[in-house]
Amino acid sequence: MSESSGEHDHHSGPHSLIIPDASGVIPTSAEARSKRHIAALEEELEMAKFERGTKQRKTTYFVSQGCVIRRMVALYISLEDLIAENDRRCEEHWENSTPNQNRLQRGYIAMVQSLLWIHEKLAKLDVNDTDDMLKKMKRGADAARSDDTSTLKDLIAAWVNETSVHDVCGNLLCPAKWDWSKGDLDSVKAGIRNRTSEYIVSENSWPRFVYEGYSVNGSDLEQGLFKSRILVQAFKATFTSPSSAKEADGDGDGATSSKTTGAPGGHLIRSRKVTPRSIAYVVCQVRFALSSVSSWRTVDGDFDYEAFWNNVVDFFEDVPGPVAQRRVDTLLEWWTRKVFGTNHREDLTPEVVSKMSVTALAEQRKALEDTYFDSD
Repeated sequence: MSESSGEHDHHSGPHSLIIPDASGVIPTSAEARSKRHIAALEEELEMAKFERGTKQRKTTYFVSQGCVIRRMVALYISLEDLIAENDRRCEEHWENSTPNQNRLQRGYIAMVQSLLWIHEKLAKLDVNDTDDMLKKMKRGADAARSDDTSTLKDLIAAWVNETSVHDVCGNLLCPAKWDWSKGDLDSVKAGIRNRTSEYIVSENSWPRFVYEGYSVNGSDLEQGLFKSRILVQAFKATFTSPSSAKEADGDGDGATSSKTTGAPGGHLIRSRKVTPRSIAYVVCQVRFALSSVSSWRTVDGDFDYEAFWNNVVDFFEDVPGPVAQRRVDTLLEWWTRKVFGTNHREDLTPEVVSKMSVTALAEQRKALEDTYFDSD
């Protein structure tokens, strides 16, 4: 073998020293480079698919969780305002807060009690991620409200499908203190339809449909308030299922039970407690469904839905004292019985259980054992 051939074999062997060319490049085969390039692209594609899937799952989750907001937290108030009010109270004195600020804070409390994960989540996310999450939740909130509006429009039209639907709806929408049934030309009915200044229908009057039996006791305006059949039906249609609305047994204090499988108001069903803000939501939805307006709006003529929602919420949450609070608590218990029946397992807190006989007997037996050993 020649000397030049030996040198060639030495430098081109499997462990020979590799010398880069003048540009600093160490030559590789085109096939090897293509394989590595394809592998890198495939890895990028898989990562993109994973990130897209993760983002889609987060979007779906936040949108689905958002359905709670309008139904159980705030029909009109933004989540940003609720969060800002809680932040304000963390930094300032709250004793001189306005009624609106107090309502906002109660809304924040309702939100974190309905969505147990959100308070901690808000503490961890940066501003951009928070904004993105809240936008997704608002999308879900508005979609749920829209679905409920459409469903109740159709259901309530069927429930009041009598000789004159418009007359029935007019009677239910009429402020409870006026008598819709009088038929003369100077009647309440004519005044409301002609929008005279004497008969202004606004959010400042409780309509007949919120009262038990659709009638009011002028000397006790709280009697029968928020206990009507149509409200119970609408509540069940919204928070349990439309079919369960047929099971509503009307006015009174009897208990009813509802099948809650696959119901839209899942968060409420898990708690099995009717809340003030869920009632306020249904009251506004029923009022809209009874009206002749076809698309959701905040103001309908002289009637302001946002102010009406505030009035209902404040009736339950902004009470003048303990006596009124007991009446409100009794009314909420009535609602819970109407919607969920008489099951009270959710009320079996450790404190309640500790006072029952099984726990008491266990403590007595332990005390006897301790006495026996102490006597020895």
